[in-house]
Amino acid sequence: MKKLVILGGGTAGTMAANKLRAAVPATHLEITVVDRDDQHHYQPGYLFLPFGTYTVDDIVKSRHSFIHEGINLIISEIAGVDADAKTVELADGRELDYDYLIIATGTHPRPDMVEGLTDHLGKTAHEFYTLEGAKALTEVVKKFKRGRLVIHVSEMPIKCPVAPLEFTFLADDFLRKNGRRKNIEIVYVTPLDGAFTKPVASRELGNALSDRHIALETDFAIEHVEADRIVSFDGREIAFDLLVTVPPNLGADFLATSGLGDDMNYVPCDQQTMESLAYPGTIWVLGDGGTLKTSKAGAVAHFSVEIFIENFVNMLKGQPQHAKFDGHANCFIESGNGKGMLLDFNYDTEPFTGSFPFAKVGPMGLLKETRINHLSKLAFKWVYWNMLLPGRKIPLPAAMSLHGKNVETGVASSADAMPTGAPSSSAPAAANPRPKPVLKTTPIHKSIKLRTPPKATPPRESGEIKPVVPVHTGPATNSTVPADQVLASPIIPKF
Repeated sequence: MKKLVILGGGTAGTMAANKLRAAVPATHLEITVVDRDDQHHYQPGYLFLPFGTYTVDDIVKSRHSFIHEGINLIISEIAGVDADAKTVELADGRELDYDYLIIATGTHPRPDMVEGLTDHLGKTAHEFYTLEGAKALTEVVKKFKRGRLVIHVSEMPIKCPVAPLEFTFLADDFLRKNGRRKNIEIVYVTPLDGAFTKPVASRELGNALSDRHIALETDFAIEHVEADRIVSFDGREIAFDLLVTVPPNLGADFLATSGLGDDMNYVPCDQQTMESLAYPGTIWVLGDGGTLKTSKAGAVAHFSVEIFIENFVNMLKGQPQHAKFDGHANCFIESGNGKGMLLDFNYDTEPFTGSFPFAKVGPMGLLKETRINHLSKLAFKWVYWNMLLPGRKIPLPAAMSLHGKNVETGVASSADAMPTGAPSSSAPAAANPRPKPVLKTTPIHKSIKLRTPPKATPPRESGEIKPVVPVHTGPATNSTVPADQVLASPIIPKF
């Protein structure tokens, strides 16, 4: 009997284990899942904790309750993998041998990778990419009455790349409903050259920020964090009263020590089959822990696992493996006020506007704020616990379709659509493009080094709102210079 070991009992690991157990008899394949604890987290729920939409009980459940019978679950940290010997060493000294290995250990926030961040985390700086971070931020958001809120992305790639934008929109909505928005300015800071990686999505999401009078600061390569400001490698400083940051995300440390990971601890893998490039036919990487050139998101895990299962079962039967993953990602974006957007794209096609899944009738809108998108985002929590993890069939094809998409000409639409290097810097000009808003609020004694913005659109709220004038306390910095011309060793944003 062959042995399959799955490292990681998160979304991808649990789905793969359950689907394989249903497809392959226990007499033919022994399946063992290894994870460090018995808590399974619905990570999209972290976003909602600070605003009171979900509780901890909504998003944390027992891991073993979602692992089907006939699957071994081992609770232990992973010390390393000897891929040549086909063994896994556990932290408690046990050793597991395998015929096949799935690496599904995901990606994790690493605040220690940014100078100064750990010194201020939990004080003036916070994050929501961990359960503890989201819980702490819940209390901070309740008490934040006045000042500058900066939402900041350190580096790409990160898990769920739209989550920082979602937090920004939800914060804006929460503060408006609580009558505090007129006393708080919001700045969204990103290492990308726009609100998102590709032209159409960047334009639409940038417009959504502008409509809410949220300032957008781009190409910001973080150098260090101080108690009241973030500083970029090109000398820009953005002061804050409250910083909500997304630290750099890295794969599991044992992948580096085992010689399986790249410089970010991600396993180099085939883009269509998820096989390890170094150990094809023996090791696969599913979920966020690989180098797929698409989003690190639950939908990608779902669709790629479907492809993997088909090929793996055929391999066990000695049959051809024809299924190919196309990079399909499908991501809801909470935009506040009971509405949301939807992105649908793959390796070759960037996110476009339109309707999903059916042309014209939808019922969901692509890159359009609708009520049904919001309700679908909330409903996905039920789908996740009751259908996705148990391995039940969800009626969405793994392959992306152009059906319903308003394909725009003059934008990237080939294999370079989801790059591993710097994102495209040229976007098609929108009709009547909206200006980047001036930072506005009641007077706040904070300095900020930002680009000089164009004339702002009228504020949403009444009352006198004075602009904050950028103050340059040091040598002038041309912040329009690309990061790769400023830095000797640039941080290249990746999708």
